Formats: sequence, C-alpha cells, structure tokens
Amino acid sequence: MLPQSKPIRPIKPRPRSLLLNLIGSRGNVKMNAANAVRVGALFGISENNVRVTLTRLVSSHLLKIVERGDYQLGEKGQQLAKQVNAWREAESSLCDWQGDWVVATTNGLGKTNRSALRIRQRALHMMGMQQLIHDLYVRPSNFAQGTDFVRTKLLDLGLEPTAPVFRASDFASDLQQKAKTLWDVNALETCYRQGLQELEDSLERLPTLALDEAAKESYLVGDNALQQLVFDPLLPAPLADVALRQQFRNKVREYDEVGERIWFRFLAQ
Repeated sequence: MLPQSKPIRPIKPRPRSLLLNLIGSRGNVKMNAANAVRVGALFGISENNVRVTLTRLVSSHLLKIVERGDYQLGEKGQQLAKQVNAWREAESSLCDWQGDWVVATTNGLGKTNRSALRIRQRALHMMGMQQLIHDLYVRPSNFAQGTDFVRTKLLDLGLEPTAPVFRASDFASDLQQKAKTLWDVNALETCYRQGLQELEDSLERLPTLALDEAAKESYLVGDNALQQLVFDPLLPAPLADVALRQQFRNKVREYDEVGERIWFRFLAQ
C-alpha cells in the first residue's frame, strides 16, 4: 500500500533554475535544445521561453554550446554547480567541535550597493553564519581544515576579500550562550524529519508513476531536498542532532541516484 502522504504540489520551476540544475547535476552533462524544450514542456514552460532562456544563459557564460548544438555548463555555470554540489562531500569535511567559532566582520564593507549586499548575505548564509552582534557573524569552528577553509569558501561564494575572517574563543559567558542559540535548531531538525518522510514516500511512489510523471516528481522532491542541504549550517553536536542530519543526507543521496536513472531514461526517449 502506498503511504498516505500529501501529493506533490504542481510547482512550475523557473526555466533558468530548471536547466542549470539538470545540466549541472553531474559532470560533463550535455543537453540539446530539443530535450531542453521537452523538459520545459514537462513543467508547462513554453518552447519560446526555454529557447530564450538558453540564449540568455549562453550570453551570461552560465552555459556554452559545444559540438552538435549541445549545451553544457560554461565557466560561470561550473562555478555555480561546484557550490551547489558541495553537499555531496560536506559531511566528510567536518570534525568535532571544541567550542570555538569562525568569525567574519563586515563593518568595513559598503552598505549601499544592493547587489553586493545580496551576494554578501548569500555567502554568509550558505556557510551557516549568523549575526551575533552588529556586523559580526559567527559559526561553530567544526570544519577539519579550520578557518582557512571557511575563509576560502566565503570568498568563492562572493564575500569581499577585505572582510576579516578569523577564529575566536573565550567569549564572555553571556555572548557564548547567545552564540549557541542563533540557529533555530528545532525548525532545522523538523526539516530533516519532514524531508526524510517526503523522500521515503516519493521513493515508494515513483515506481508506480508513468515516466514523465516520475521525472517531474523526482525533480521537484529532489530539488526541495537539495535546497535544504545547500543552505544547511552543518551544526555540530551538541547544538544539533548530527545523526539525524546524516540520515537525511544519506536519503538524499539515495534519492539523487534514483532520480538520475529516471531522468536518463526520460531524456533518452
């Protein structure tokens, strides 16, 4: 019997995100215009919209045209895919937490350029950093390669090179306690549990669906799960339930492999 779960909502993804996610899901993936149009049609996106999107992605160097008119990630697209696909190895980069912090300060950076502010906040968010006090952001120092690793990742994500990034310890007790409560751990762990349930329900449902419906569902469910992983703060114990996070990540990996097989069959039709 199929689980009594809520059906997948018919969400129409943005053409830009849809194409970049599929082409950037694995190394050296190629997609021709005809298949791109088929993919768009699956989500109710018009052929004209898909073709215009392809042209714009090439112009912005997110995609490039290779032999036989196939589209592949361009230089900027490869950088973006690297950031997104970092979830696959993220868990192996962690170590036990000793109670110290990685700190980034933004007080010397500009505050008027909205684009720069948006990129800065996204970089801090993707590295799981939260604002402790004005212009000072922290995260637990639980990456095995230490502060240099976090600094490099922040710079790759767009944080300005002039922003100081360093390790700190010996916070005053009240500040240390405040730092430990910056993340909504209850909400985070609820997302893990709900994500696990959605993935398990979908894995049971996928074999019963027609190929096009299975492709559509696997994209929607998989993309939702990947978004959770991309912005996961990777908190250490005892701040968060590490075993639950690892269980969710393992299920996403399993689902990703199932989805890859479904999409291979869909695109090969």
